[in-house]
Amino acid sequence: MDSSSRALTPVVRVLRLCLHALLAGLLALAAVRAVTGGAPQAYAVVAAAALVAAVYAAGVLTPAVHRSPRAAALWLAALGATWLALLVLSPEALWVAFPLYFLQLHLLPVRWGPAAVAATATAAIASFLLHGQAVTPGTFIGPLLGAAVAVATVLGYQALYRESERRRRLIEELVATRAELAAAERTAGTLTERERLAREIHDTLAQGLSSIQLLLRAAERVLDEDAPASRHVRQARRAAQDNLAEARRFVRALSPPDLERGSLAGALDRLCAGAHGPAVRFGVSGTPVALPTPYEVALLRTAQSALANTERHAAASRTEITLSYMDTSVSLDVVDDGRGFDPEATPRGDGGNGEDGGDGGFGLRAMRSRASSLGGTLSVESAPGQGTAVALILPLPAQIPERAA
Repeated sequence: MDSSSRALTPVVRVLRLCLHALLAGLLALAAVRAVTGGAPQAYAVVAAAALVAAVYAAGVLTPAVHRSPRAAALWLAALGATWLALLVLSPEALWVAFPLYFLQLHLLPVRWGPAAVAATATAAIASFLLHGQAVTPGTFIGPLLGAAVAVATVLGYQALYRESERRRRLIEELVATRAELAAAERTAGTLTERERLAREIHDTLAQGLSSIQLLLRAAERVLDEDAPASRHVRQARRAAQDNLAEARRFVRALSPPDLERGSLAGALDRLCAGAHGPAVRFGVSGTPVALPTPYEVALLRTAQSALANTERHAAASRTEITLSYMDTSVSLDVVDDGRGFDPEATPRGDGGNGEDGGDGGFGLRAMRSRASSLGGTLSVESAPGQGTAVALILPLPAQIPERAA
């Protein structure tokens, strides 16, 4: 009958059946004792017991009693009234108080349940006096002890139920979190593989085709226009040019989603606008030039890593990200006014821009690896209490042999 146990478990179902059986058995006991004992109002006792059973069965079979506290209170009032009528006719009816205790505690609010139990126990005790029974300590101890047992049992069950529900919700949250982490790991793995493939295609196929195209262009210039090989060289150069364009198209298709919606400056601007924590300002200096995808990826990922570490560890109030295009290089500067740290005391694999991060991909080691793979440098300037400055400098592709692609 517990409204909090709408989803019945086997244990709760068994307890309900036991409660039904207990109430039916006690009512039958009162009726049988009245008939076999030759009570003057035996048939009235049987009729009253049948009425109590009918009211009880009506409540059990009425869905509103299980859903509405008001309906449950009305049903308990009707059941209590019929039980009092039976109690007036037969002293044996006082034992029906025990299952009533459980019903009242289950269906009534916490502030009314114990009061109803106390009133029921008082009525049970009063029935001894009404029927002229011998008053003994058991007269008071029996109903009161039954009430105490019922209260302790129900409160204990409710506490166990709340703990079970708390653990169930915790398990559901853990399962959901594990699924989210697995999805995030799959997404991160996919993006990492896309970046790796783009870098490999750029550094191998695209660079090789670019070199072949340059060599064929040079051969085409030294050959006479009417030389037999000139036509074949021209066709080979055009084929290399077409395949180079196809390779570049593959590289663009495999670039990070942040770069698919526009330029590098636009991606960095969106990164700063969506940052959490300290205010982030973004600026561009110099004349922007087109950069190969691996360069844009390295600059964007470095900005993301440094900004993430600032938000997590630096406790900064202001952060500035600057993208600078110079004659022979492009640089990215991320400066914050946070708590700073000692770069010499920080392991090279730990996080930058604030403290020891220990956050894997957001560490200095990942930033330095990206920089060195493109012939660039990464420098970190920081001191405790003086903020942090991370600078990534990459030479422009034209300054690196065979970086024209």
